Amino acid sequence: MNRLMVAMLALGACAPRAAAQALERGTTLERVECAGDAAQTYALYLPSGYSPERRWSVILAFHPGARGPVMVEKFRAAAEQYGYIVAASNNSRNGPLDVSAAAAQAMSTDVGRRFSIDPQRVYVAGMSGGARVATNVALANTIIAGVIASSAGFPDGRPRSKVPFAVFGTAGTEDFNYMEMRLLDRRLTSPHFLAVFRGGHTLPPDDVALDAVEWLELQAMRSGRRSRDDVLAARILEKRRNRIAASPDIAGTVYLLRALVDDFKGLLDVSAEERRLDGLLRQSDVKKALKSERESEDAEQRMLEEIFTLEAQLGGEAGDAALMTLRDRLSRLSRKAAGEADTPERSQARRVMRSITAGATDRTSDRQYLKLLEQFRLPGR
Repeated sequence: MNRLMVAMLALGACAPRAAAQALERGTTLERVECAGDAAQTYALYLPSGYSPERRWSVILAFHPGARGPVMVEKFRAAAEQYGYIVAASNNSRNGPLDVSAAAAQAMSTDVGRRFSIDPQRVYVAGMSGGARVATNVALANTIIAGVIASSAGFPDGRPRSKVPFAVFGTAGTEDFNYMEMRLLDRRLTSPHFLAVFRGGHTLPPDDVALDAVEWLELQAMRSGRRSRDDVLAARILEKRRNRIAASPDIAGTVYLLRALVDDFKGLLDVSAEERRLDGLLRQSDVKKALKSERESEDAEQRMLEEIFTLEAQLGGEAGDAALMTLRDRLSRLSRKAAGEADTPERSQARRVMRSITAGATDRTSDRQYLKLLEQFRLPGR
């Protein structure tokens, strides 16, 4: 049994014995020391109405730079509204897995001992490398009900067809892991949702973070992990209907309709949406739009694979030719990325360029190429 599995099972097994310790509620606490190891700390949000007399849902979160307060703040409003405890490690970061494993073990054990946790409502969340930690924890355990994965998916970067936990993914339109998240969404058949927002490799906007928690509430109703609440479900359904009405493109409308039917069927009457979805999928213009979107994604994936193949030739007999081809590809992408209009083509060029530059030193040590990449590196993340 690996360390991440031990950590999470401990959370579900511990009876709270330190809950009486005074910790401020309704505010973000940036540093809570783990009782078993003071070197391990986490940021914490306790809902203002927290009481040990009832059991509470919990989100255990991981940031790639060990910035626990950032993760807590992102889910703070949703946690207050829906009654979640949020704890985010100040030790887990990109790097050796053992560091994150130790952090997850210490934090989950401490949270389980301090607070009254509902073992049916344990969730994990993460950003980028932290999302990979979160999904790794979920894959190693049966106690995890769901994952909020921002800008990265599974620890090996490979999509699965089915997992025993719900997955709410997020990605920016210029995120270098955008295609990974799209492929994850395309492949998964178990409960999942992908929210795409305008932006890069970053945590989602606050409204999307709220959507994530509300989606977890729906999944909990569907799975029986929480009692059914028709008033809450109806409110979320109305929000989703309004979003569909405002959808600017037919492919996005189809995606949102399909997700709405999947999420609410069996909870509320969504037969009208189901009929509309069926009708749209029969229309030739809709089929064409969906096919075009799929082909664009496939072309983007091939583009990346071709570039990585050329990188692998650097330093060999075909190295000079590969470098010339790479320079040409980067020049073309750079021109598209610099476009003034906010188009899908510009977003695609920007995320491809960021995909190339983000992990280049892990793929090649060719100095000429790495120097070339610096000329094309886009500002920000």
